[in-house]
Amino acid sequence: MDLSDIRAFLAVAEELHFTRAAERLHMGQPPLSRTIKELERELGCQLFDRSTRSVTLTPQGHAFFQPAKKVVEAFYDARSAVTDIGPGSIGRVRIGFSGASTYRMIGQLARTVNAEYPGIELVLDSSTYADQGLKKVLNGSLDLGIVRWLAPPQGVASRVISKEELVMALPAHHRLAHESEIDLRDLTDEPFLTLPADSGSIVRESFVRATQAAGYAPRIVQEAPDSWTLMALVAAGVGCNLTVSTIFDNLVTPGVVCRPLKQRIKPLEVRLAWLKSNRNSALRQVVKLSVRALPGPASDEDEKSPQNG
Repeated sequence: MDLSDIRAFLAVAEELHFTRAAERLHMGQPPLSRTIKELERELGCQLFDRSTRSVTLTPQGHAFFQPAKKVVEAFYDARSAVTDIGPGSIGRVRIGFSGASTYRMIGQLARTVNAEYPGIELVLDSSTYADQGLKKVLNGSLDLGIVRWLAPPQGVASRVISKEELVMALPAHHRLAHESEIDLRDLTDEPFLTLPADSGSIVRESFVRATQAAGYAPRIVQEAPDSWTLMALVAAGVGCNLTVSTIFDNLVTPGVVCRPLKQRIKPLEVRLAWLKSNRNSALRQVVKLSVRALPGPASDEDEKSPQNG
């Protein structure tokens, strides 16, 4: 028994006329009669009483009618459930993020995607450094990454979702903690804390460039694996750390003060990045939704369109 057999039975049961039922099904009457006979043979009972003048349902036919109708309705409901969903409305998108500064952004994006497209599963991948996430986007193991870079890699589309100011984190008891702005030249002999040199951190690279522009090479006394550890060391008075302002939106840092720099350093751009060659339709929907969830700086004119790539 298949769906066409059940539809044939329903047509005859509703028309109570084989010729009209055959016309409704766009088939000949003899094939329809054979289909009904085969169905009766399979069920082991007669579904219709036939005479030269009329067709009526047998008690077994009456009993079969409603269950058969539900089967056909269930099929069309199931088909509609699939066809009504547009391309990209279901699927999986793997997204990488790193560091405390991105936690709020990843939460905003996940809430928006879940509300608009519950059929899209966001698989979150946390790494210590943004450079690791970018490498995974490039090798195809991630669909999206929240990243920073100084120069865009080839084959990657992106949009700016935030701009981060570089700020100085100082121990609360530091001699300059009361200043409204910090001049890097006043920290020439200070001990500094940074992320590891091999981390690929854009923040560390920006720090080294800024101190060199201020006329000195920074005295780095300790490296730490992440922002949490760096802030703990700053609070302990081990040294100062140049970091991004958004860190303090996501971390509770007692014993640490955050001060802007007197030197005007270009803010770092945080980008949502994906391979142009990625054909994941769910990825396209997430990128489109990111415009609402993470609108980015209003003045940014070089944002890439979500349609790019």
